[in-house]
Amino acid sequence: MEWSLSNVSLVGGRMETVKVGRTLKDVSPHEFVKAYAAHLKRSGKIELPEWTDIVKTGLFKELAPYDPDWYYIRAASMARKIYLRQGIGVGRFQRIYGGRKRNGSRPTHFCKSSGAIARHILQQLQKMNIIEPDEKGGRKITSQGRRDLDQVAGRVGGVVIVA
Repeated sequence: MEWSLSNVSLVGGRMETVKVGRTLKDVSPHEFVKAYAAHLKRSGKIELPEWTDIVKTGLFKELAPYDPDWYYIRAASMARKIYLRQGIGVGRFQRIYGGRKRNGSRPTHFCKSSGAIARHILQQLQKMNIIEPDEKGGRKITSQGRRDLDQVAGRVGGVVIVA
């Protein structure tokens, strides 16, 4: 027997509540980042620096990114990470997006990613009022930023977690 109301459903004799509104935590990270990157590109509020097509994303990279929209994708990913964990700064993003440097026949070592890219994206997100400086250090999400990210998450047709 299965019947449902607006947010309560009875499945197999037990009652479960279904979340009606979706937040960023309820959707697939990959789908959200793609959707929010498209939203940032459509809004036109992010100013792309002239060096985005030639810059490497880190010391450990050999070439610039192939995807022309990589800057929007990185900005969406950084906004998501600040939403999930407040107080992240440039140094933490350098470690998050860092990777393995290949040294030929010598052993590989971890290298941080570019700090200029992280700093520029954080400044752009701050100008859009998505994030703001935290008094304890790093950045935190604003109420407007939380609302915008949750609205985009509500439009994403990804996985919904049932509580």
